[in-house]
Amino acid sequence: MNDLSLAEEMEELSSAEDFLDYFGITYEQKIVSVNRLHILQRFHDYIAKGQQILPSEDNEAAQFEIYKQLLTRAYTDFVESDAVTEKVFKVFHMHEPQTSFVPLDQVLQA
Repeated sequence: MNDLSLAEEMEELSSAEDFLDYFGITYEQKIVSVNRLHILQRFHDYIAKGQQILPSEDNEAAQFEIYKQLLTRAYTDFVESDAVTEKVFKVFHMHEPQTSFVPLDQVLQA
């Protein structure tokens, strides 16, 4: 018998595969292998955005179902798209490197 709460059980999960298996979500290993960090970050982002709709911690069954839906959605984002298109991480939002010109006389004044 497992006496851990949903939050405690989720703390024990470490990989995208662990999360997908825990929530009983069928997945293609190839997609997860290429996008595991993106999937987990998107899942985290969906949870953060949906904090106001999450049931209280005493309703773990409802929480489990919502987390399952959010993780399924995160995984599906990368089945239907790719990491560059989805732009999960900040690095994908950065524009081309910016260059600035500082005249030598301004450097010497400092």
